[in-house]
Amino acid sequence: MAADIMTIDEVADYLRINRKTAYRLAADSKLPGFRVGGTWRFRRVDIEDWIEREASSQKDKKR
Repeated sequence: MAADIMTIDEVADYLRINRKTAYRLAADSKLPGFRVGGTWRFRRVDIEDWIEREASSQKDKKR
């Protein structure tokens, strides 16, 4: 279960983006996450769903 919850650093590594970018996306509610005691946490399944939605959105924009 713990592996299903990711930190902001893990999400940044997973998405291959800068930590500050991941934080900004989360703070702007563009990346699905939640705070625990002021620290961002992300469910792996939510991140994977977000990737699929973003990929689909990009395909639709190209059409």
